[in-house]
Amino acid sequence: MVLLNVNPPSVSENLVSEVTEDLDEDLIDEIKIPPTNLYSDEPQLETDFHREQIDLLIRLLKYFWRDRYDFYISGNLTVYYNQKQLKSRDFAGPDIFVVLGTEKRDRRSWVVWDEDGKYPNVVIELLSNSTAKVDRGAKKQLYQDVWRVPNYFWFHPETLEFAGFHLVDGKYEALIPNAQGYLWIEQLGIYLGIHENQLRYFTPDGAIVPLPEEQERIAKEQVMQRAERLEAILRSQGIDPDQ
Repeated sequence: MVLLNVNPPSVSENLVSEVTEDLDEDLIDEIKIPPTNLYSDEPQLETDFHREQIDLLIRLLKYFWRDRYDFYISGNLTVYYNQKQLKSRDFAGPDIFVVLGTEKRDRRSWVVWDEDGKYPNVVIELLSNSTAKVDRGAKKQLYQDVWRVPNYFWFHPETLEFAGFHLVDGKYEALIPNAQGYLWIEQLGIYLGIHENQLRYFTPDGAIVPLPEEQERIAKEQVMQRAERLEAILRSQGIDPDQ
């Protein structure tokens, strides 16, 4: 109560000081208002494969959902979810995570108590020799039991190990790939799959979600194809399209 500035008229300042000194440190930590707007505290990425894969998936979803303002996607960013975690510095920063129903803006980190108690809806971890055991074990348990993440995936950029899970009655069940080997991200309404040794998103009908530069190239190719078809039609009718 002292730390919340509740000052009954009958309690002197000296008595307040004595009571504060006698309080257990853990109790004081519980009473304190948690810090906000915290900086991320994540280690550097291990390889170029990991960095490029994270950047790719973030860019793709931002472009695919460029007209939406109700989501947040980031990568290698700390998620702060309780006070005990702050003291132990046992941070859990997913390689890629998506939160739905929130404001689309830049952040220093994701602080759950600053974000109306929202946890990620989707988490993707990129395995490496040093992190695979944790990603398959402790982190999977955390995402299942504490964060309650509906969709969890992992992918190894070098070995191409790929798996996904969805939460059913509080427990993760493995997702079954479709005929192309893609896994359905129910929370996002799209597929996740491997294309040219990288994770990519795919629409419900199986079309790859393109990057802006890929979309531009596709558009140019479509214009050229239409022009070629028109030229063929004109020549079939005895008309020289070059005249």
